[in-house]
Amino acid sequence: MLSRRRTLKLTAGAAALVSGAMAARPALSVTAGWRPGRIPYGACIRLEPLESEPDYRAALQAHCQQVTPEGGLFWADLRPARDQFKFDIADAVLAFADANEMVMRGHTLVWYGAMPDWTKAISSAAEAEREMSTHIERVMSRYSGKIKTWHVVNEPINDTKASALGLRPNVWLQNLGEKYIDLAFRTAHAVDPTAELIINEYDVECLDDMSAKRRGAYLQLISNLVARGVPIHGVGLQGHIKSRYGIDRDGVFNFASAVRSLGLSVHVTELDVIDDTFPSPIAEHDAMVASRARDFLEPIRAAIRPSIIATWGITDRYTWVPIWYKRRDGLPNRPLPFDDHYQPKPLWQVIDYFCNQ
Repeated sequence: MLSRRRTLKLTAGAAALVSGAMAARPALSVTAGWRPGRIPYGACIRLEPLESEPDYRAALQAHCQQVTPEGGLFWADLRPARDQFKFDIADAVLAFADANEMVMRGHTLVWYGAMPDWTKAISSAAEAEREMSTHIERVMSRYSGKIKTWHVVNEPINDTKASALGLRPNVWLQNLGEKYIDLAFRTAHAVDPTAELIINEYDVECLDDMSAKRRGAYLQLISNLVARGVPIHGVGLQGHIKSRYGIDRDGVFNFASAVRSLGLSVHVTELDVIDDTFPSPIAEHDAMVASRARDFLEPIRAAIRPSIIATWGITDRYTWVPIWYKRRDGLPNRPLPFDDHYQPKPLWQVIDYFCNQ
């Protein structure tokens, strides 16, 4: 169970910040800033607005210590053909990060999604091992010493309604079995022994029918990797929070505590609030978004100090959410810490509060 004393202290502080943010919206410069000891804040970056919109760049420069390319390091972007590597997107984001004294995270080396068509022809264990190893070696070697944290394996848990969850079907599982995850981490560690290597997953935080099952399967997988001596250093909780469900605060606390007991770090990697069911009035809506994020971050922080709190985007102007969760009332989604005019919302106040804990 969460410590009652810790929970009440954080809840009161975060709630005050949320209500204060609703009363007055400060300019970007008021909430900007970083100090030693603060948990880094990060966001994913889209290249097009980065290159074309000064306000977009300014928001990232003002608030981010770490950034992640939204694409660019996916297989489909990097390897449109088996023997072709294209690093232009990732290089551009890295150049922006370097120029602004930010750190770029590597997302992701192995994932079931965003795979180029040619990978469908992989049909043997030897071929799968060769292609995965070649990919990791080539990509990590290019960014050795520049990208210090890698999301090595992304979303490995199956997304079904089954009572017992296993690994998600993909070309790697089909040809290599569960040990494809071991291979990915061991190869990454061999290429850059100084890099921090994490695993990353979503839908483990809500009071719904599946989160507890996914959380259990995720923790079992992580425990097995540690028991096998796989060089894994941290665990990513994406945090794409669904508005229709509350947060399983005790479940999140217990999970983060278990990760800590395994000697691993916790990373909040892709936070946003899928707000399709929240009410229309903006003040009420934004307060509910912030409250849901607070309920997610609070038990994590009570269990362990996360290595980063990162959102999947920084402004409502650029978000994946309406692609899958468009609001029925026709109003724009507001899942991120800054609105489409780059003004901070109550969600930013919650994130900023926890980054200072």
